[in-house]
Amino acid sequence: MNDRHATTRPCGPGAWTDGWYRFAHHEQSPNFGPRPTSTAPDMVVLHSISLPPGIYGGDGVRQLFLNQLDANAHPYFKTIEGLQVSAHFYIQRGGELWQFVSCDARAWHAGASGYRGRDNCNDDSIGIELEGLEGDGFDDAQYESLQVVLAAITQHYPVAHVAGHEHIAPGRKKDPGHGFDWVRLQRAAGLSPQCFPEGKNIS
Repeated sequence: MNDRHATTRPCGPGAWTDGWYRFAHHEQSPNFGPRPTSTAPDMVVLHSISLPPGIYGGDGVRQLFLNQLDANAHPYFKTIEGLQVSAHFYIQRGGELWQFVSCDARAWHAGASGYRGRDNCNDDSIGIELEGLEGDGFDDAQYESLQVVLAAITQHYPVAHVAGHEHIAPGRKKDPGHGFDWVRLQRAAGLSPQCFPEGKNIS
């Protein structure tokens, strides 16, 4: 694996090419499509994922996003056989940063969702997956990489909202869950409290 740790990377104007962040390891997922006409991403959605659930350090997430997951490799994989999903970014426990879909394109990470009075959050959001299990904590290196890539995203795109999957699909999704430190992210990102879900910001 090509180790790309976002904490050491700048986020100036040369950081992007056609929606691809220069300082990530790139693997293009087939699971994407165009955004609606005249739609720019103004929200970042945070998720947590691990395959198998609670097992870290494997290649399952990458394989899932590339439609290469071997359904016979683990009993859990059988339950998601044929699933076609993707996220723009994936941050592993050590902070390694992967990108699977151009941020100019529509990734398949949100599913049935709604936020800010709008449905279909895939249309106008950037999805970031953190290697983890909903409700559990996340590593310092992940917060550091998230901070850097979020800064790069907000400099390049008109982001006005940062939310979790649990906030855009309440009752259906619970990630990243109570183990994620929203206040830590807000302090590091320097974004307005209004950018974050109610009750998850600095009062």
